[in-house]
Amino acid sequence: MKTVVVDGIEYPFEQLTHEQQILANHIADLDRKLNSARFNVDQMHVGRNAFVQLFERSLASERQ
Repeated sequence: MKTVVVDGIEYPFEQLTHEQQILANHIADLDRKLNSARFNVDQMHVGRNAFVQLFERSLASERQ
């Protein structure tokens, strides 16, 4: 049985009104999108740092 937890209280999804079900689905979808966006930002930071390191190594090798 699917439940929705609000302020520590569990509500059976099937007992919510149609509007409440739609709102709960929007919230869940936005939570998934936010988590995905955070994951993507983490990947971009790591990728950027890797490219910065490669660039710095390239500059250092030219100075030798």
